[in-house]
Amino acid sequence: MRRFKITVDNKTYDVAVEEVGDAAGAPTPVPTPAPALPASGGASARIAPPVATPAPAAPTVAAGSNDVASPLSGTVVEIHVSEGQQVQQGDKLITLEAMKMNTAVSAPRAGSIESVKAQVGASVQEGQVLLTLS
Repeated sequence: MRRFKITVDNKTYDVAVEEVGDAAGAPTPVPTPAPALPASGGASARIAPPVATPAPAAPTVAAGSNDVASPLSGTVVEIHVSEGQQVQQGDKLITLEAMKMNTAVSAPRAGSIESVKAQVGASVQEGQVLLTLS
């Protein structure tokens, strides 16, 4: 039996871990984990699993056939086009950042930029209209 101290949400717990295995050294599954004990030595405490956050509400504007919608929730870091500009299929239109990763939003088809609805620094939701092609 080995003892460890772990910290979760600024609370320290003293836990005991037992290594189990067969004679060949292969681990055997343990059906349930032992509850974590508070560092104060008091009664046992269980750590609840993370609660799933609800998905953000869908944008109120539905994307039409000429609309280019955000593929994910994130922040607009760069707009590569302006109204009236001609684009070809695959041209980079907007760069979004989510979880410290940049994602390029490309033109789904050739056309002209009719309107740009996004602004640099704005937060956008998945499905939100970023710009409209004509």
